[in-house]
Amino acid sequence: MTDFHPDRHRYGDAAAPVRIVEYGDFQCPGCKMLAPVLKELVDESGGRICLVFRHFPVFEVHPFALTAALAAEASGSRFWEMHEQLFAHQDNLDDESLAECARRAGVVGAVTGLEAQQYKAGVSADYTLGIEEGVRATPGLFINGSRYEGTFALKALREATADR
Repeated sequence: MTDFHPDRHRYGDAAAPVRIVEYGDFQCPGCKMLAPVLKELVDESGGRICLVFRHFPVFEVHPFALTAALAAEASGSRFWEMHEQLFAHQDNLDDESLAECARRAGVVGAVTGLEAQQYKAGVSADYTLGIEEGVRATPGLFINGSRYEGTFALKALREATADR
């Protein structure tokens, strides 16, 4: 894989006037709690909000975060289905469990081992961009380029995106 566009994982209309960028880690409990909130926010926006997911595996704390990120990348066009499965099974992300998540997400092909290593540059590029943007922990959110410092409750995020 050679195309590592930082906005490659979009949920919602790419032309939406409000763009939320999330730097996330599949082992982060906060990211797991935030995922359905962001999905609902985009789904109810009528095309006004687009979510971009970027990998920020905090591997010092979460030993399976990097392999989970690689598995998500290896899922290709099934990224969002795999995203959902990884958070649903966050407590068990060893290679066997990642393969089962991929099966449930409808992914054809391997998402672990050597096959997944080709995606390391994309995960690394996301992580580096996050560091450059000041991300130090997950979840890290930006709304139209500005760091979001509020709570991750749906109501607060609705308010933060309403006037943009």
